[in-house]
Amino acid sequence: MSALKFKTNIKCGNCVAAVTPHLNAVSGIDSWVVDLKDPNRTLTVQTDVADSETVKKAIETAGYKAEAI
Repeated sequence: MSALKFKTNIKCGNCVAAVTPHLNAVSGIDSWVVDLKDPNRTLTVQTDVADSETVKKAIETAGYKAEAI
């Protein structure tokens, strides 16, 4: 399993709630978490098959930005 990391503009619990259905809809994501205490609001995705571009599109569909780090 690999970890994909993204710098995001997800700022609070409500933002996390907004992206949850979009990330949960991506097949191949085993788990994900946003570190809201990190200044970069780092999203870490555990996956075997999903790629960075797919995860980034899911975040953008929810109305947020994601940049692979």
